[in-house]
Amino acid sequence: MNKANLATALLLGASTALLSTGSVAGPSSQLKVSETASAEVQAKVNSWLAGEEISGRKDKCFGIALAGENNCAAGAGTSCEGTSTTDFQTNAWAYAPKGTCESIVTPNGMGSLEGS
Repeated sequence: MNKANLATALLLGASTALLSTGSVAGPSSQLKVSETASAEVQAKVNSWLAGEEISGRKDKCFGIALAGENNCAAGAGTSCEGTSTTDFQTNAWAYAPKGTCESIVTPNGMGSLEGS
């Protein structure tokens, strides 16, 4: 391989790696915000559910990701991101806006800051 092709291959590889790191799974349409959450939390969650990207700090929120859309921690035998096997798996987390996790309602219960 000549130097120009090698440089191109390295740049493409680095670009692909950069684009694939730090991805954040989006929210599911099945998620809701608790009616008892503060107005601030409700606004954050509703904005996120409407498609606004999370800005600033995030929580690792367990149990809110769809199968294959977790950001990490899917249990033994998994390689992490995108490895959850069921919707709302309690040992897999996805990012949520900071301070909102425990106010996110899934079909299986509430989001949690700790996995099980």
